[in-house]
Amino acid sequence: MPRVLLDHNAPKGLKAVLADHAVRTAYEMGWAELVNGKLLDAAELSGFDIMVTGDQGIPFQQRLAGRRIAVVVLSDTGWPTVRQYPELVRDAVDRAGEGAYIAVTLPRPPRRRRPVPAQDP
Repeated sequence: MPRVLLDHNAPKGLKAVLADHAVRTAYEMGWAELVNGKLLDAAELSGFDIMVTGDQGIPFQQRLAGRRIAVVVLSDTGWPTVRQYPELVRDAVDRAGEGAYIAVTLPRPPRRRRPVPAQDP
């Protein structure tokens, strides 16, 4: 069973979406203060296979080549969006092999238009 770490900005609801994986959050691991490379290092040293994050700058900020841990980056980490597309997240996590970088583009839900109030004549 793959071990998955949810970064600080990943919605906790992903634990239910990824119920067939061993999922922990950075906070649960006591890594609230760790960010970027230090978080990746800690996760990798602790045996996590995959980290899910919303940090789209990771491939530019961190050297991912040679790492064992895979990184899945979500285009949107808002739970209202993520919960509408659980299959996209599950598929990316299931495809994430050692050292992989997978970007998941989640469609944005259409914006609701507010009704225009009727004007008095």
